[in-house]
Amino acid sequence: MYKAKVNASHNFDVTEEASKDLDAVKTSKNEYHILQNNSSFKAQVLKSDFNKKHYTINVNNNSYNVGIMDKLDEQIASLGFEMGASKKVNNIKAPMPGLILEINIKEGQEVKTDEVLLILEAMKMENVINSPRDGVVKSLKVKKGDTVDKNTLLIEFE
Repeated sequence: MYKAKVNASHNFDVTEEASKDLDAVKTSKNEYHILQNNSSFKAQVLKSDFNKKHYTINVNNNSYNVGIMDKLDEQIASLGFEMGASKKVNNIKAPMPGLILEINIKEGQEVKTDEVLLILEAMKMENVINSPRDGVVKSLKVKKGDTVDKNTLLIEFE
């Protein structure tokens, strides 16, 4: 079973049997002639990204953006991950209770991956909080000298 999403708004379930029963003839490198329910269609693959399973297809002079997911892709998405991409972190929370010793950024600042954002003291140890990604700091929710609990929102990214 495959799931196809067309133009980010229409979802279709496609069985393996249905795809095998499709009456399609390859007429050139990226072009096909398709017969379905006594109707003829001319299809051309304009763009393809095999790794991301995204395609742009022209059918009878209409273009469609198509994304295809199989069962494994659905399971990965349900876990909050994306195939071939890292999950985008939009906020940073305190990993433990502690005291904000130092803040090295300000709102609106552009930061790079692994850049030191702030230092959190917990159990007499200094814990450096680094940026998990490149981005822009949307808001800073703490200030130097604040005490925070575990999971307190510290920083939001745009």
